[in-house]
Amino acid sequence: MKWSPRALKFVLNIYGPYLGAGIRIMHIDPEWREMHVRMKLRWYNRNIMGTHFGGSLYAMVDPQMMLMLMNRLGKEYIVWDQAAEIEYIRPARGTVEAHLSLSDTQLDEIKNKVSDGAAYRPSFDIAICDLDGKVVSKVKKVLYVKRKSSQA
Repeated sequence: MKWSPRALKFVLNIYGPYLGAGIRIMHIDPEWREMHVRMKLRWYNRNIMGTHFGGSLYAMVDPQMMLMLMNRLGKEYIVWDQAAEIEYIRPARGTVEAHLSLSDTQLDEIKNKVSDGAAYRPSFDIAICDLDGKVVSKVKKVLYVKRKSSQA
C-alpha cells in the first residue's frame, strides 16, 4: 500500500459507505501505530430504536487493523482480514469512538510467528465507546499474516 496516513484519512473520509454511515477518521498516526475513528448519531444513521445501527458500529473498525498492519509490516507480507465478531454491550447513542492501536510488541510477535514461513492469525480486541468512555460494543478482529517469500 503506497498511501500516506494523511492521504488515506482523506480517502476514507470521502468513501461512500463511511459518508453514509457518518463515520470519520479523526487521526492516523504517522507511523501507523494508532487510528482514531468517530461516528456521530444523525437522522440518517439511526435505527428505529434511535440508536446506531450495529453494522455501522462494526464498519467503524472494519479495515483499520489490517491497514495499520499492512503499512507497519511492509510489502513483503500478506495481510488479510480473516474473521470478526462483535458484541453489543449497551445501546449506542450520541457520538461513539474507537481508538485502535498496534504496539511494537505486537508487531514483533507477528514477525516472529511468520518468520519460518507459517501463516499466523493474530487477534485484536477493539472497544467502541461513547464520549463518557463507556463501552457500547466490543469487536474482535482476526487477521491472516504470512511472508510473501514463503508462499508455495
